[in-house]
This record gives sequence, C-alpha cells and structure tokens, in this order.
Amino acid sequence: MEEAAPGTHEAHDVPVCYRHPDRETGVRCTRCERPICPACMVSASVGFQCPECVRGGSGTGHPPAASRPRTVAGGTVTADPRLLTKMLIGVNLAVFLVQIAVGDRFTNRFELIGQAYTPLLPGVQGIAEGQYYRLLTAMFLHGGYAHILFNMLSLWWIGGPLEAALGRARYLTLYFLSGLAGSALTYLLAAPNQPSLGASGAIFGLFGATGVLMRRLNYDLRPLVALLVINLIITFSPGFNIAWQAHIGGLVAGVAVGYAMIHAPRERRTLVQYGACAVVLAVVVVLTLVRTAQLT
Repeated sequence: MEEAAPGTHEAHDVPVCYRHPDRETGVRCTRCERPICPACMVSASVGFQCPECVRGGSGTGHPPAASRPRTVAGGTVTADPRLLTKMLIGVNLAVFLVQIAVGDRFTNRFELIGQAYTPLLPGVQGIAEGQYYRLLTAMFLHGGYAHILFNMLSLWWIGGPLEAALGRARYLTLYFLSGLAGSALTYLLAAPNQPSLGASGAIFGLFGATGVLMRRLNYDLRPLVALLVINLIITFSPGFNIAWQAHIGGLVAGVAVGYAMIHAPRERRTLVQYGACAVVLAVVVVLTLVRTAQLT
C-alpha cells in the first residue's frame, strides 16, 4: 500500500478542489466524489457535479453559463454594460481627430461616394470602382464639430441603455448592420457624386431597436417618438444638407434586427436572431450590387 507523500490532498484536514489545489472545500461531486470548489460546481438535479462528469454526459448537470443572468435578448449581463458604447464613441472621436490632422485628403479617401472624380485623389473614386470599404468607413467620419457632438451625445443616451438590454455581441451587430443598411440605401438612391458621412445611420438603427424594446417592456413611447420625429424633421429640412437615406435605412434595419433579437422565442432564439441578421446583411449586399451594376 502506497503512503501519501507530504503536501498531497490527503494530508489536509479539509479536502481541496481537485482542479484548484489551493482552494479548500467541503463539497464533493455527487457522481465521482471528487472535492470541488464553487468555481467548479455545476448545478445538478441533486447536489453539484464536477465539469468532467458534466462533459461525460450525465444528463443531470447544467453548464455554468446556463445559470448566468441573461439580458432580455439572451445576452450575458456584464460588469460594465456601456463598454462598447464607450469604445464606439472613442473610435469616432479618434477618427475625427485624424480628419482634423490630415485634412480633406483623408476624408475623401474614406467617405461614402458612389462614383466621382475628387480633387485630391487620382482617377475616379467610389464604391462603384470597387471601394466597398467606404460603406463601413463612412460610418466613423464626421463633417464638423457640431455633427460629431450631436451624434456622440445621441450614441451615449440611446446606445448605453440598449447595450445593457441586448448584451455586447447583439448590440454591436445591431450597430454595424444599421450603419451598413444606411450606407447601402444612400449608395442606391443618392447621386453618385454626392459624398456622405457620419454615424447617423447606425444611431437611427439604435433608435428603432430602442422603440421595439420599450414597447416590449410596456414603457411610455411618447418621449422616444417625439425625439425621433424631431430628428426626422431635421433630416428632411432642406437647409441641413443631411443624407436622409442613411437615416431611413438605418432606422428600418434597426427595427427589423431589434424586433428579431427582442421577440425571438427562447427555444429558437439563436436561429431567429442570426437568421434576421443574415437577411438584413443580404439586403445590404443586394442593394450594393444593384447600384454598382447601374453605375458600371
């Protein structure tokens, strides 16, 4: 019979977790009897099981992620629910500083334009010339201090609570799909030599999804509707020179994606959410290809 060496688990008065030898525990796996600490406990129908027994297919345990608190859309609740909103604001501000430092040449290179000659760049520029990155990069450019100030304040007010409600992955997906939808509709309907830039398409998508969420939670929609109406009035006012296509495209995409994320049935949540996002992305691709065919 082998004698236990000094310092092994048997030498302790209180057992230690078999996966974390520095943690004492009085709980054992109900299947294999190995001691497990709170980090390794997987809730079962009776008692707790260790991760190995759960992976072995006991059928009675629940993965640790299953007991984590979830958002209304199924996302994971995080310690900082506004982290991505802060990061998006930071990226927009950083790009704006680059615009100021480099000048119009940088803006002309990355703004949304269908097909046109630009004074600071050689040859014909635009999405129709294969520069599809402009659909994305235009979302992070702004035309002046007032433009970026208004957009970033809107992003903070609307984006923060929505990120907390959806979870990070769903929120970021919503943001980019809304922005791309706004860019695609602008590319389709605006004059090919008309430049467009700004995060407004993505932010209008957040407006749309927020409306869906507030309706689901039975909140008073009147303040949001009033704010949206004011924004739409400004959008269509002739003196502001705003690309209304980006706002409408982002709003429609935001409502569609937000509805799928918030109202998806729990048993088919992932399928419905991924499916809706794929459909919106497919529409963006189709609109882009149709316009490119028209211009070439």
